[in-house]
Amino acid sequence: MGEGVPLLMLHSFFAEASGFLPLMERLSTRFRCIGLDMLGFGESSKPEIRYSVTAEVRFVTEFIDRLDLPPCYILGHSFGGWVGTAYTLKCPDRITGLILVAPAGIRDDSLRDRNTPLQFLLNPTPLVDWGLTLATPIAGVLGQREELAKIKWFRQQLMRQPAGRSFITQRLTGIKGAETVDPQIHQIAQPTLVIAGELDETIPLWHSQTYADKIPNAQLVVIPDADHALPQKYAPQMAEEIDLFFAS
Repeated sequence: MGEGVPLLMLHSFFAEASGFLPLMERLSTRFRCIGLDMLGFGESSKPEIRYSVTAEVRFVTEFIDRLDLPPCYILGHSFGGWVGTAYTLKCPDRITGLILVAPAGIRDDSLRDRNTPLQFLLNPTPLVDWGLTLATPIAGVLGQREELAKIKWFRQQLMRQPAGRSFITQRLTGIKGAETVDPQIHQIAQPTLVIAGELDETIPLWHSQTYADKIPNAQLVVIPDADHALPQKYAPQMAEEIDLFFAS
């Protein structure tokens, strides 16, 4: 969508490229916006493999090669920011600049502890779904209907997307240091805009601050009162910050 310098957009966990449409519409006057469903997500193939950031970077490389893209920008949200950063470290000559939106990829052992209570959702047995159904009336009485709905949605995504399931399983056993990018991001020379949501409970603000502090040509913008769903819910604010960044 649009014309200009290519902007490759990489989505978050349990998402797909179509989630960028509100943002694409606002950026299409400046960029040729290209959304990619990463390996194991959306309309892309879903092989039964052990998914990794390295595998996703390889997939992005093949995609860029297939389209024969000139040096381009990458916009990555959450997991997509992690993959986009790893790709930039691998192929710096092919990237003009980065827009990292609540980027993952910083080593944080507390993530394992925060996600451990959800480990039972990884079990493929239908008994899990049966138990969640039985819990519905109880959740209503306790005023937890909304929380249970979130858990059910998370369960559906885990069963539908093998890549997400694989990465969550790895997260529960600790993210490998070799896959995180914080030890290398000081090597990134491209202009980088880091956008974070003030109220993001998925990727802590300090992760975005780490990116902004370690990348030499980085600028951090925090959107007030915003949660993790930045491209979907805060596209106008994001587009404004992106325009300001490139205007300067």
